[in-house]
Amino acid sequence: MPTAFVVYPAIDLMARRAVRLRQGDMTQATVFDDDPVALARRWEAEGARWLHVVDLDGAARGTPQHLDLTSRICRAVRAPVQVGGGLRTLDALRGAFDAGAARAIIGTAALGRTLLFEAMREFGDRIAVALDARDGVVAVEGWQRTSAVHVVEAARRLADAGVARVIYTDIARDGMLTGPDLDGLRRLREAAEIPVIASGGIATLDSLRGVMAVGAEGAIIGRALYDGRLRLADALAVAGEAATCSRGV
Repeated sequence: MPTAFVVYPAIDLMARRAVRLRQGDMTQATVFDDDPVALARRWEAEGARWLHVVDLDGAARGTPQHLDLTSRICRAVRAPVQVGGGLRTLDALRGAFDAGAARAIIGTAALGRTLLFEAMREFGDRIAVALDARDGVVAVEGWQRTSAVHVVEAARRLADAGVARVIYTDIARDGMLTGPDLDGLRRLREAAEIPVIASGGIATLDSLRGVMAVGAEGAIIGRALYDGRLRLADALAVAGEAATCSRGV
């Protein structure tokens, strides 16, 4: 039976507030809520089955900065929470899981295979890897610089290593409401047999349907929810319709 498509409302933490960036630029942050815990409760009350929480300060500094706040969010909701941002050591990953994360996201650290294999050995499919692309190349260190690794090649390597899933973001589209990178998603799906969660640019129900048609297993939605362009209930309804169709109902 096909896995149900998951819509992940995004909660990005910066200076203990919920913000959205444009193209990953820390100087272009829009504050949407001073109480991320209340925001998490709101998304759950509106039907979210998962939440996506990223410690932007942790991503920039290389070590988590908001574990206490992350813990409060995880305790405040029943929905599982996937957590990222600065998780570049086993101790940092353990801290995220101790805080209540259901899934932890490795970004920069996944390029160092030693940590990746150790994390997978200890936590199994609770580890996801963020593939953040700028001009087709993997960006690292909180999107502050680019690596020499093409995102499709990185996806192949991760699939070969047995990674449970990747989260693909086209940085140029993140927070810009210009639509997701469907071509990039399609190339990833064709090049590597690995579940993909799409992120960046999803602003309409049609763009969400496009992500689903390409074969992603989920989508992270941020700014479009916060500025009212997209209602979570409508996004969940589209995901539910697809699940019903896949069962032949």
